[in-house]
Amino acid sequence: MPKYIFVGGGVMSGIGKGVATASIGKILQSKGYTVTAAKIDPYVNLDAGTMNPIEHGEIFVTADGTECDQDLGNYERFLDVTLSTDNYITTGRVYQTVINRERNLGYKGKCVEVVPDIPNEVISRINKAAKNNGADFILIEIGGTVGEYQNLLFLEAVRMLKIQKPKEVLFVLVSYLPVPKMIGEMKTKPTQYAVRSLNMAGVQPDIILARSVVPIDGARKKKIANACSILEEDVISAPDIKYIYEIPLNFEKENLGNRILAKFGMRQKKVEMNDWKKLVRTIKTAKKTVKIGLVGKYFKTGEFTLMDSYISVLEAIKHAVWFYKRKLELHWISSEDYEKDGSKVRNLKKYDGIIVLGGFGKRGIEGKIKAIEYCRKNKIPYLGLCLGMQLAVIEFARNVCGIKGANSAEFSPNSKEKVIDVMPDQKVLIKEKKYGGTLRLGEYECSIKKGTISFKAYGVKTVSERHRHRYELNNDFRAVLEDNGLVIAGVNPERNLVEIIEVKNHPFFVATQFHPEFKSRPLKAHPLFLEFIKAAIKKQRK
Repeated sequence: MPKYIFVGGGVMSGIGKGVATASIGKILQSKGYTVTAAKIDPYVNLDAGTMNPIEHGEIFVTADGTECDQDLGNYERFLDVTLSTDNYITTGRVYQTVINRERNLGYKGKCVEVVPDIPNEVISRINKAAKNNGADFILIEIGGTVGEYQNLLFLEAVRMLKIQKPKEVLFVLVSYLPVPKMIGEMKTKPTQYAVRSLNMAGVQPDIILARSVVPIDGARKKKIANACSILEEDVISAPDIKYIYEIPLNFEKENLGNRILAKFGMRQKKVEMNDWKKLVRTIKTAKKTVKIGLVGKYFKTGEFTLMDSYISVLEAIKHAVWFYKRKLELHWISSEDYEKDGSKVRNLKKYDGIIVLGGFGKRGIEGKIKAIEYCRKNKIPYLGLCLGMQLAVIEFARNVCGIKGANSAEFSPNSKEKVIDVMPDQKVLIKEKKYGGTLRLGEYECSIKKGTISFKAYGVKTVSERHRHRYELNNDFRAVLEDNGLVIAGVNPERNLVEIIEVKNHPFFVATQFHPEFKSRPLKAHPLFLEFIKAAIKKQRK
């Protein structure tokens, strides 16, 4: 029988519920228990696939092809597990299932009501995720903050499940404690109000993670405990830190893992988490840097840089850099800058390596192509991801093969030289305007050519990688591309689709149609990122 740990947010969003959930899971995992995690998102979308990354953050893709919230990526990275569509719950999915069941007489003529039928469906989905993973613990993060109207039905599910299984459900509230600059004192009142709102929904927190810019002191712990009806030792300090992988270690200093086990009446254990400590030590002590430039277009929102749009790529780079005991110096480069002033592309020579990121739409495309051309000609280590591969093909076709009109059907549907095109089945979907959940999604096999950089990196003939795209390299142009020196390093054997391309006589010019970043782990850096960073370090030494 699994134990259920719900994680909700108080006061404000964006305070780290996802990494807190993943960290709790890591702690329990280190104590010898099996753990899985699920995310509840309160929006009516069926999945995250149609959302703008600037507004929502990265769209993570599971192995079975679900486009979901980026927090599932955090769970997979921290816990080193593979999650599925069952680990992702949205208001849209819940309502769609209930309505479809009603239409099919699944309720046998009974009146179908928002309560209890919607919360019951939520509970059913949580139980399914727990059963499929066979875990001792299932952690369920509830998106948004308590007090929001769209969260009420999920909190009602928590209340109902607590009644059904009183000894197997625990609620953790991640709440923000501001320290107003003009006052200079940590304020607990917003958290008290958050707990009051939670109580009004029939739920009492068992543990409060006190998020703030600094550690919470004893006086505030006591005040929160008295006002919120919990023990002082159940108020856990969660101050801002520079590296998210330190969070499990910080929580363990506060004995969080054993507090959770004690509440479930389970045997308490002390585990050192030596591999995690070693990783954090490397992160903190690394002196030599690797300077990487990321060329993209989904990170500017007003005057701010939104790193969440590419969080898996960012983490995958870090994992590889830390493997070599280096420190990452990262620079965000807007491809639109190169469109306004082409001479700026020469600034790329100061980087040890360049990554051109994925994305959709025409904006910034020509700037990315200029960056790719500069990397190819000037032997700068280059890694192209998804769109970064497609644009590398277009650049090569134009400037090496002499196909001046080379383009993608995405940007120039009337072009006669579409080196990047859509498959026939995708053309039908586009015509019928069926966009949600219709991309090439999830894991597909890739056969790798011997003697290539990619084969050297992976060390095996066949790998499985995750996809999220609609357009492919047009096989009609493969012969001319290869005749001019483009290396087709990886192919999907099922449909004969190009997965990896390389350029000859280059220290590292590799581009993939898939997203290798989704499978990178802090203690198991992805092979292609490792090989890329290795080439970047070599360039730096030269």
